Amino acid sequence: MHLQNWAWPVLMVLHFLIQGRVQGVGFRWFVQREATELELRGWVRNTEDGDVEVVAAGEPDDLSELRASLRRGPRGARVDRVVEHNLNEREVEGLRSFQIDGAW
Repeated sequence: MHLQNWAWPVLMVLHFLIQGRVQGVGFRWFVQREATELELRGWVRNTEDGDVEVVAAGEPDDLSELRASLRRGPRGARVDRVVEHNLNEREVEGLRSFQIDGAW
């Protein structure tokens, strides 16, 4: 079996923008841990506007669990708003595991 022909069963791809006190509180690491436990693919990164951006791909039930975690956030965070959009499945081509984008 060629690796490029193998794929996780991806049923849904979501983009989240999390607003509030979400930078400097370990939010990206929190998201990576939650997404990895749910076996999601994707990435998380800080934005220049002070928000956190997430792209996650996986089963709908797992994405629902991630959504609930994003609304809660880690200790020290304050989530004011979560903006969510559906993405095309092609948006995750090349993603293997959940990564923090821009971490040191």
